Amino acid sequence: MNGYYDLPLLKPPVWTWEVPAYFFVGGAAGAASVIGAAAQLSKGNDALVRDARWIALIGAGLSGPLLISDLGRPERFLNMLRVFKPQSPMSVGVWTLSTFGGAAAGAVLLPNRTLRNLSAIAAGATGLVMATYTGVLLGVTAIPLWKEHADFLPVHFGASALGSAVSLLELRGHRSSALQSLGIAAATFETVASDDRTAMMKIAGALSGPVPFLFRLFGKRKAAAASTLLGSLLTRFAWVEAGKASARSTQPAPQPQPADSASPSAATHSAATSSAPR
Repeated sequence: MNGYYDLPLLKPPVWTWEVPAYFFVGGAAGAASVIGAAAQLSKGNDALVRDARWIALIGAGLSGPLLISDLGRPERFLNMLRVFKPQSPMSVGVWTLSTFGGAAAGAVLLPNRTLRNLSAIAAGATGLVMATYTGVLLGVTAIPLWKEHADFLPVHFGASALGSAVSLLELRGHRSSALQSLGIAAATFETVASDDRTAMMKIAGALSGPVPFLFRLFGKRKAAAASTLLGSLLTRFAWVEAGKASARSTQPAPQPQPADSASPSAATHSAATSSAPR
C-alpha cells in the first residue's frame, strides 16, 4: 500500500546484485580467516591454514570491486575512508573491509613467517566482523523486515558464512573432524532458525540447513558443501529481496479522528434534523 499521493512510505533499497554477492563473498572470506587463525593457534594442519588464508585473500580481493561497483564510483569508497564513523555500520564496514584485506594479503604475501602469522591473527579478528556486520547493516535501516530481525540477522549471516567457509575448505579436500563438526553446527542452526516467509527463503533455508545436514550424516561431504554454498548465496539474495518487498508494502499509519469530528452521514443527518419543520 502506498502513502501520500500514492508514493511509498519507505523508499525500497536500490541495491543491485553486487550487494548480496558482496555479503556472501565477504562473509565466507571473513569466516575462512577465523578458521585459519584458530587452526594456526592450535597448531593445526598447515595445509588447512594455508588454504584458509588464500580463501580469505581471494574473498577480500573480490569484495572490494563488488562494493565499489554498487557504489558506482571508486571515489565514493575512498571518501568513506576519510573519516571513521563508529556509529555508522557502513563506515565500519568499509574500514573493516580495508583492514581485513590488508591483513589477509599480509598473511599470504609477507616474506617473513612471523609477520605472516601476525597478519593472519589480525585477519581473523577483522574477519569475525566481516562475517557478521552485514547483518547489522541491514538491521539498523528503517526497512520493517530487516529492523524486525535486527538481533537475528548478524547471527544468521555469521552461521551462514561459517558454513560457506567450511564448505570451501572441504571442496579443497580437507576432511578434518573439526570442519565436519563446524559444518554440522552451521547446518543445525540454519535448520532451526531459517525463515520461510518467501519462496526464495524456503529454498535457501533448505539448501543451507536440512539438506547439507543429511548429506553430512551419510558422509557426503562434498555434496553438503555444494548445497551449503548455494544456500548461503541464496540466503543473502532472499533477505535483500524480501526487504525491498517489505518497504514497498508498508502501510501508512491510520490517522486518528478528532474527538469532535463527525462522519459525513452523521453531519448530514444532523443538518437535516435541525432544518426540519417543528
